[in-house]
Amino acid sequence: MKKIKYLIIVILLAVVVYGANYFIARAPIFTGYAAKDLASWTFLTHRTVQDIEKHDLSFFPVGLSHNVINYKDKTVTGTFLGMAKQVAIYRQGLGCTLLADADIDSVKKQKMTEAVLPKNPRDIYWPMGDKMRDTLPSNINVKQLQAAIDSAFNQGNTRAVVVAYDTLFMREKYAKNFDKNTRILGWSMSKSITSALIGILVKQGKLNVNAPVPLREWKNDSRRNIRLTDLLHQSSGLQWDENYGDISDVTIMLYQKGNMAAYAMSKPAVYPPDSVWYYSSGNTNIVSEIIRRTIGNDQQYWNFPRKVLLNKIGMRSAVLETDASGNFVGSSYTFATPRDWARFGLLYLKDGVWQGKRILPEGWVKYSRTPARKSEEQYGAQFWLNEGTHEIKGYPGIYYCDGFHGQRVYIIPSKDLVVVRMGLNDHGEFDYNKFLTRILAAFK
Repeated sequence: MKKIKYLIIVILLAVVVYGANYFIARAPIFTGYAAKDLASWTFLTHRTVQDIEKHDLSFFPVGLSHNVINYKDKTVTGTFLGMAKQVAIYRQGLGCTLLADADIDSVKKQKMTEAVLPKNPRDIYWPMGDKMRDTLPSNINVKQLQAAIDSAFNQGNTRAVVVAYDTLFMREKYAKNFDKNTRILGWSMSKSITSALIGILVKQGKLNVNAPVPLREWKNDSRRNIRLTDLLHQSSGLQWDENYGDISDVTIMLYQKGNMAAYAMSKPAVYPPDSVWYYSSGNTNIVSEIIRRTIGNDQQYWNFPRKVLLNKIGMRSAVLETDASGNFVGSSYTFATPRDWARFGLLYLKDGVWQGKRILPEGWVKYSRTPARKSEEQYGAQFWLNEGTHEIKGYPGIYYCDGFHGQRVYIIPSKDLVVVRMGLNDHGEFDYNKFLTRILAAFK
């Protein structure tokens, strides 16, 4: 009997030790997630702390983080049982970043200085501004469309829907605590914006997507053969684990590294370029580093997205956040209003031309939506393709930006439509096919 009791005690102690080690090892990840997310929502939107913690940070184990906001220093500190301290800090125009292993004084100095345009959006017609036209296109059944939009708020914790037809018409709806001025995190929809920035550098003659990437760190091994197009197509062949549910390459990169691109670039090649398709946020942050090195000046780099893209298409609210090293987290961290996400979709709908001016190089949109060779037709150059995923039945020409928790920007050339849906969709609660099919049916 004593042996059985002793064995039970040993087993219980082993369970306790294992559990403690499990949480201690993972605590910097979930405290980092909590600190960063709370900081960004707090300093970039009008949402209350109570609403953010209830709806965005209550899931396990992120909800275990104890978070403290310092409004004067614009920081958020997350801890777990007094350990695993993570600090996120806000900077002008660059949003929030985790300090990780970086020096706070150097991070504080980072800022975006480019003016936000246009200055008078209320007086400018949509889509460049916010003034709406009185005329209604004859091919739209508005009652049917409104019913389709309303239906999206009955499932999956939808926060916003924007439907933009050509550049002539727009309808929108928002959940409680959200409105047309609320920036929402696009997560991996950021990848599509990063791809657009590469396109602009291609248009400027500064990059060639089919040339090997200009990284000195790779010049003496097989990685020197990786092309920019391989990174954009998620076919770099680099070792990577994109698992958000545990300690993995992507969670280490996002929540424990001050220089995310350097971490991703340190990964060895395990396959030849363009031989295996594997979705990797590391690939995209390497692309961000290539943009930075191509521009060559940090202040110009931080101003670059707003100067060459965001201001050109009226994305006034958009904030591309950097890591502590100052590199844009092109894989994951862009906040923008749903209207601005729709504007980005319209740029692609119009083949990279905005109000008669070419923003993206000719052929870039076609390149972006052409399937990567090994992706089984589900992925282009940082865009998802409906051909492979068949997320929307019966519309193979659709391509889209796709972000964690169910963020979407659907680009539908056959209907001249862009549809934005943003919300929380953790367990497949939202039926994208049913939603978008109902929207499309309202356009004759």
